[in-house]
Amino acid sequence: MVSFNFTPTQPDEQLFTDLQKLNAFPQEMLAEFIDMLMGHLIDGTDLVAQVSSFSQSHSINEARLKNTVKALLFFVKGSMRANCTFKQVGEDLLNFGVNKEQVRIIALKYRDSFLSFSRSVIGQALQINEVLDMEWRFGVVAANKEIASVGASFLQLRLVLDKGNRKETVHMELSLPQFYQFLSEMEKAKSHMDYF
Repeated sequence: MVSFNFTPTQPDEQLFTDLQKLNAFPQEMLAEFIDMLMGHLIDGTDLVAQVSSFSQSHSINEARLKNTVKALLFFVKGSMRANCTFKQVGEDLLNFGVNKEQVRIIALKYRDSFLSFSRSVIGQALQINEVLDMEWRFGVVAANKEIASVGASFLQLRLVLDKGNRKETVHMELSLPQFYQFLSEMEKAKSHMDYF
């Protein structure tokens, strides 16, 4: 069984079939196709209209193309989530049975779009989940049925998030190790935002 970089689980056989359809694309058409998908992921352009236009201009059956679009979007999003390098993307595509010429085109387009895509994702996440207010309380467990938890420290957080069209209040209670892990993740997120 082949292991993949973009997902910890074994992909469905249909994904193999749909991605292998990329082998039938001429190089120029594949480059245009990948640019269209990356443009959608970065700018949020209307993919349905673009796929329709692409299929008409290249005389491709739109219904058949949709499965390849879905498969490639699934693969690229998974690769982004797993923070795959363009070499890892190439390895995964080769494992799916995509030809080397097609792999080279896709991997290079992925590499060229990676930074823009990352900025787009971070910008969308920050817009949707902006923290408006935060309150915290620190405490120590004084009494409990379980004697082992007496004396344990905890932190209670109340976050008010802007979810775009509404505000949401989120309550969290964290143990001290969970708080330090949360703090570490927030520092990583801040360093990523500062980088971009």
